[in-house]
Amino acid sequence: MWSDDRLLPGYQVRSWQIEDAELADGEPDEPLTATLVRRNEPSHQRAVLYVHGWNDYFFQTHLADFWDKQGFDFYAVELRRYGRNLRPGLFAGYITDLDHYAAELDEAYRLIREDGHDLITAMGHSTGGLVVSVWASQSPRLLNGVVLNSPWLDMRGPEMLRRALTPLVHRVASVKPTIALQGNETGLYFASVSATRNGEWTVDTDYKSNRAFVPRFGWARAILTAQTRVAGGLKIDTPVLSMMSARSGLSMSEWDDSIMSQDIVLDVDQLAAVSWRLGRVVTIVRIKGGMHDLVLSPRPVRDEVFAEISRWLKVYVR
Repeated sequence: MWSDDRLLPGYQVRSWQIEDAELADGEPDEPLTATLVRRNEPSHQRAVLYVHGWNDYFFQTHLADFWDKQGFDFYAVELRRYGRNLRPGLFAGYITDLDHYAAELDEAYRLIREDGHDLITAMGHSTGGLVVSVWASQSPRLLNGVVLNSPWLDMRGPEMLRRALTPLVHRVASVKPTIALQGNETGLYFASVSATRNGEWTVDTDYKSNRAFVPRFGWARAILTAQTRVAGGLKIDTPVLSMMSARSGLSMSEWDDSIMSQDIVLDVDQLAAVSWRLGRVVTIVRIKGGMHDLVLSPRPVRDEVFAEISRWLKVYVR
């Protein structure tokens, strides 16, 4: 049953235990759960299902407000080991195969249908964009369009280096999948988002930029495998909108105001270059001044993001 959300006043949540979800070695012996968040009780025929990115959760209420104005009921699913499902002892964000997320996405889809919707659009940000793309390409469930916000469709860095590192990731993941990868987290992206630093958004650090989110070899193998599938062509059979910033700044090591007008997480040129492989009808939009999460960009940039989505919806989405 739906209940009041403890994080966002006026929102409702519904959580469930994920059947056949496997715990990693060292995790507490408790069921893994997923959570669906909705803006309000159904009031539109159409609906959108949003999937968050890595080290993230749903808090972008202005995004939900935008979709409501477009005539869509808004739902956000939080995956296992993320957001409202994250508990002490769990390996935050960990997964060994992105196809496993079909369990929670399929159930979220069913619950949205149960609310009376038969026209459902999917939206994903960053890692969630990759998850949505893979799911949409093979799910028998009909989708009324796919919207991607800086989807993590390809690894940053030179192609030769990525080809050399991929076999190593697979070898280690096959033996010790939960071993942590060496990372270089500068904290600059969080600083660009959080109202406690240089951003304008109130976020809960228990669920976003939580240090419990440690990249592990098993997770890295899952990401690389999914990206390889994208490179081979996914054949998503509904129109796709793939959006990303016009510029990346991947070498940032200290604060600079230009961080507020570029993607400092992913290589946007690589994202744009591979997006056409998602399906037969793909629209690619580059946003000048866009941050990694485009809808968190400063105004008027995020207004342009919403205008582009609105324009695309009118053309391609029933």
